[in-house]
Amino acid sequence: MLAVVCALAGPMLISTSGMPTSQQANLTLENVLKQMDAQAADFHSLTADLERTKVTVVVNDKSTESGRILVRRDDKMRIELTQPDERTILRDGDNFYIYNPKIRRVEEYNLGKKKSVVDQFLLLGFGTSGKSLTESYAMTLKGEETLDNKKAVLLELVPKTDEVKQQLSKIQLWLDESTWLPVQQQFFETGSGDYFIIRYKNMARNVRISDVEFKPHWPHGTTKIQPQ
Repeated sequence: MLAVVCALAGPMLISTSGMPTSQQANLTLENVLKQMDAQAADFHSLTADLERTKVTVVVNDKSTESGRILVRRDDKMRIELTQPDERTILRDGDNFYIYNPKIRRVEEYNLGKKKSVVDQFLLLGFGTSGKSLTESYAMTLKGEETLDNKKAVLLELVPKTDEVKQQLSKIQLWLDESTWLPVQQQFFETGSGDYFIIRYKNMARNVRISDVEFKPHWPHGTTKIQPQ
């Protein structure tokens, strides 16, 4: 199941390490976590454009897909991938779906006991409090960078549980300092060294998203399977 989630999960970064010492002094891990706590308390929903790039290191292969994400605080998420191939990824509580319109097939999963682990991949930074991150990861503040003309802090997260370590060796998370929401995530797979980067743009926070968006309604004739 986690391998499936990992499979779902860019441009050059400009370092601002030359910023004045006084600015760097205010940038501490404790302060960043406090900002995340404050953001999480007021987070209800989000929509954004996304771009996911998978890099396979051994063969130096890079593939990119793009689409849109909708997230609500009540364990609901929808990703509509549009390029290069259409796919719908839907999360409704404990239920998880991957719909492929080209072959009219939907894969259905029940997250069950894996729910909290899966959320670490799918919803990382979207309403996540600093406190919950410290429970799941050993964190390091790597500094401050400029991404898409936005000032962002870079956190490096190393999983604490063996279950997550089997999938990922570490995660890098860029947080927009104006919203304390992710502008980029980078996931490093354990063993292979492969990684994928997800970029978020055109974010709209706390917008109204209808329940209809999260209903598993598929066209007539869709084949339903329940993989192990």
